[in-house]
Amino acid sequence: MLVHSRKGKWATWALFFVLFLPLFALPLLVILAASFAEHWSGALPSGFTTGHYASATRGSSLRALTTSLVTAVAASLLALAVGSWAALAAASLKQSAGRAARLWGRGLDALFVLPVAVPSVVVGLAVLVAFSRPPMILNGTRWIVILAHAILVTAFAHQSVAAAVHRLDPAYEQAAASLGARPAYVLWKVKLPLLLPSLNAAAGLCFALSMGELSATMMLYPPDWMPLPVQIYAATDRGSTFTGAAVAVVLMAATLLVLFAVSRVRTRASYR
Repeated sequence: MLVHSRKGKWATWALFFVLFLPLFALPLLVILAASFAEHWSGALPSGFTTGHYASATRGSSLRALTTSLVTAVAASLLALAVGSWAALAAASLKQSAGRAARLWGRGLDALFVLPVAVPSVVVGLAVLVAFSRPPMILNGTRWIVILAHAILVTAFAHQSVAAAVHRLDPAYEQAAASLGARPAYVLWKVKLPLLLPSLNAAAGLCFALSMGELSATMMLYPPDWMPLPVQIYAATDRGSTFTGAAVAVVLMAATLLVLFAVSRVRTRASYR
């Protein structure tokens, strides 16, 4: 810690808990308490039951959880591939000698950040309009949901990889090129292994964002491909707040488990 005195450390921890508990921990604890509550008419819930988790882990909720996991994994892989390619291409263009190429590189960066600059519901509407007519009709299929999620999270993969590419030491590439390595070999054997920790982090971020996406999903999902956030919204909308809270806890637990598994992935570049 940057604070070295004992009083300063205690003050820092006290400030952390004062800010952390009301803003971050307390809402999650309320959801957790509601998932086990039978009634909640006062300041605290009354009664204790695990019955809400029975409906949250079977039937339509279990199918919705599987849908969310498949959607998030597919969208994350697609976003990681496209975002990494864009980051590498933009970095190569910006390092070139020509002014036009550098402008193209900046334009490519701006293009892939654009989905973050507009509301996700606008992205959902754009995808719906674009893929509801020939030559490619995806409306009413699961693929339109996966595509929308990939578009929304690609910007985060692109930014993460672009920042890592900017920090790479060019000496590695120059040494490989001086030994006669082709550009494709340098990319595959030198640059990508060095970028693996950033790719790992970007994959986790994309997965978490896709698991919680609701706005664009509400406009696009077909009846046979309902992700879990839509299930939570539907449960709370019809008054089943406690069941919705239990489904939300299942969503948080599944997301955290996958993120923990991703964080345990070790690469050779992680130890350098």
